[in-house]
Amino acid sequence: MSGHSKWSTIKRKKGVQDAKRGQLFTQLAREITIAAREGGSDTSSNFRLRIAIDRARSENMPKDNIERAVKRGTGEDKSGAGIEQITYEGYAPHGIALLIESLTENRNRTVADLRHILTRSGGNMGEVGSVSWQFKRIAYFAITAEGVDFDKIFEYAVEGGADDISQDEEIIEIFAPVDALKKISNLLADAEIETTEAGVRMVPNQEMTLDTEQALKVMRVIEELEDLADVQNVYSNLKISEDALAVIEAA
Repeated sequence: MSGHSKWSTIKRKKGVQDAKRGQLFTQLAREITIAAREGGSDTSSNFRLRIAIDRARSENMPKDNIERAVKRGTGEDKSGAGIEQITYEGYAPHGIALLIESLTENRNRTVADLRHILTRSGGNMGEVGSVSWQFKRIAYFAITAEGVDFDKIFEYAVEGGADDISQDEEIIEIFAPVDALKKISNLLADAEIETTEAGVRMVPNQEMTLDTEQALKVMRVIEELEDLADVQNVYSNLKISEDALAVIEAA
C-alpha cells in the first residue's frame, strides 16, 4: 500500500472529533450539491452523485443532510447556487508540490486561508499551471482486505480495465484509467463489495523524498489544509516513508 493510502487509513482509524465531523459533513454536502447540480438527482445516471452519496453514507452522514444537499444542487433549495469548484496550486515547505481542490461560496476567503497556512509554514501559492503538470488523474478504489476474496476483486478489476492492483494485510487498492471508474464501480457494487474509497484522484508523476522531520512538517501542513471547510482534497508529490507514518500513528 502506498504511503498516502496508509496515511489515509491511519486518519480513518483515529476517527474525527465532533467539531471536525461537522466540518466533514459540510465538505461531503458540498460535493453532493455540485454533483447533483451537474448531473441531476438520479444516481442511476449521475455516477458522480452516486459516489458522493456512498461516501457520505460511509461516514454516517444523516439521511436528511444528504437529501438537503441534493435539493441544493437541483435548485429546489436555492442556498447552493453560489458554490464554485476551484483547484488551487502551490508549494508546501521544502518544495513539495500541492494541488488543492475546493468547493467554496467565497473564493476570497478560501484564497486567504490557503495563503495564510502555506506562507506561515514556509510554502507559497502558485500560478495556474505551475504544479498541475506534475500530476495525472486516475480512478482509484480502496477495499478493506479482511474478509474479502482477493482473487474475485482482481478478476473484477481486470474485467473493468484496471492498470494495477495491490494488496497488503490491511487494504486492497485498484488503480485504473478514469474512463474505467464507472465499470469497475458497477462490478464491485453488483458483487456487494464495499469500498472505503472510490473516485478520481490526482497522483504525482514522480514523488519527492524528504527526511522524516521534513516529511512530518509537510504532512502537518497538508492536514491543516484538509481541515479547512472549503477544501475537499489535497494532493502532493511527497513520498511518505514508513518512519514518518510510524510517528503519525503513534501521536
